[in-house]
Amino acid sequence: MAIPCGLSECRSRRCAVRFAGRRGAVLFLQLGRSAWAMMARMAIDHIGFPVSDYERSKAFYLAALGPLGYGLVMEITPEMTGGAGSHAGLGADGKPDFWIGTGTPLQGSLHVAFAAKTRADVDAFYRAALAAGGVDNGPPGPRPQYHPGYYGAFVRDPDGHNVEAVCHGG
Repeated sequence: MAIPCGLSECRSRRCAVRFAGRRGAVLFLQLGRSAWAMMARMAIDHIGFPVSDYERSKAFYLAALGPLGYGLVMEITPEMTGGAGSHAGLGADGKPDFWIGTGTPLQGSLHVAFAAKTRADVDAFYRAALAAGGVDNGPPGPRPQYHPGYYGAFVRDPDGHNVEAVCHGG
């Protein structure tokens, strides 16, 4: 199924939709190098979601994301929120762009992908995530169905969310 994505590099390329379970679709675009560079500049500032066991999830994410340069940048306590729970902001280079917190866990699962600089970083993420209690959801390797340079690994976090590290070349 062709999808007009509006990028000049993609006009002559095939765009495909792959449905991810019952709850929605993930769009995979086969783009040229300059289009990938443009998409890299369109970043989400931060994302967060509640987890069922805050301390367990915090330990998992600190271990799993450590090989990607992530650490605990900020932690919000219940005292700081007037009793509204705890929140951990993880990130690289001092910016918390990934948040987990207490609250009612989500129904269903998320897919969150973290950028890795190298394939070795993807491999290290995978090993660290499994050692921290993650469940294999796809070992490190090329995923040419996404694009020719795609190399990723997938694990399920303690709440069953699909967590990925991906390198787009290198």
